[in-house]
Amino acid sequence: MKKRIITTFLIVFSLTISAQEKANRFFYEITFKPKKDSTRMDRAIASLDITEKGSFYSDYTNEIKDSTNQAALEKAAKTGDIDMIFKSSKKPKFTYSIAKTYPDMKIQFIDIIGLDGKFFGYEEQVKFSWHILPEKKKIGAYNTQKATTEFGGRKWVAWFSSEIPFQDGPYKFHGLPGLIVKIEDYEGNYSWLLSGNKKEDNYTSPIKDIKTISKTKFEIAYADFRKDPLSSVRGQLAGLKSEHLNMQIPGSKGTLGDMMKKIEKETNDIFNSVDNPIELPSKNK
Repeated sequence: MKKRIITTFLIVFSLTISAQEKANRFFYEITFKPKKDSTRMDRAIASLDITEKGSFYSDYTNEIKDSTNQAALEKAAKTGDIDMIFKSSKKPKFTYSIAKTYPDMKIQFIDIIGLDGKFFGYEEQVKFSWHILPEKKKIGAYNTQKATTEFGGRKWVAWFSSEIPFQDGPYKFHGLPGLIVKIEDYEGNYSWLLSGNKKEDNYTSPIKDIKTISKTKFEIAYADFRKDPLSSVRGQLAGLKSEHLNMQIPGSKGTLGDMMKKIEKETNDIFNSVDNPIELPSKNK
């Protein structure tokens, strides 16, 4: 029984990796308004990893979380100390990731749907209609030029630098003749500012084994996940007797039932912390 419980949690917090390569990593400070009817602003750090084949964007907490959780997982597997995973786990502000392929700039939006750790993604081709303006200014160490566009129901102003020869940027943004150094919407809901960079000689792509589905199916599945975060593991839990759910987990102060409630609460907390998405829902839906 102890082995079965530990295996369940190892699946939930599993980490997959792929082949190593060289990358340029750019860090962006995100300032955003998580609740549309509030004036409170929040902050996060995102990373944009650029290789010869494409780029990978995500909340940088995901990478910190993965490396921290991996160490906790390895120790938990040896000691059975499940509580260690929760104590060391860091919570990202944004759970999704975005991969772009070069040179076609096909975008894949990736997220975990369900507590069984499976990655789902949908592909799309986003064409930005940029209006490049003559205005220039220096942001940090970079000489930048202004450009504007409309995307996701919002108007955006960007500052790009041709000194950084990548036609890419944070989130889904791309297509300017240089890396986007800063971009924000006119209402001040979201802003990204390039805050640093580094070389990664042994870069490991964070995600593999992605199940690609249509955007419509993805949105339906994700909406169902939000309504019932435990849906993907209910089958496993259904196979357990009530006394097993109420049994204290070895190495933990709580029962399996307590742990699942805690996971459900933390997942719901992430969902409920943001109701002001980058891309506004289409009025046609």
